[in-house]
Amino acid sequence: MSHDLRWIAPTPPEPDFVVLEVHQLTHEFHEEVQHRQEFDRYCQWYYATARKHRREVQNMQNDLNLLGWFCRGLRR
Repeated sequence: MSHDLRWIAPTPPEPDFVVLEVHQLTHEFHEEVQHRQEFDRYCQWYYATARKHRREVQNMQNDLNLLGWFCRGLRR
């Protein structure tokens, strides 16, 4: 009886594991590429922000220290 059912609904073929492995490796590769691109964008943003903050600190050091001037006047 089981032989008769094969003609109606044949058993599915075994999966090709090589194809599945290649698919998995391709997926992992694309994830790694995406991760590295996101990390590179983050590093570029971080270095740009650090440069901006260094310029701001340098400009602030050249500014007049008004608060120090007022506090010095209160101490006397």
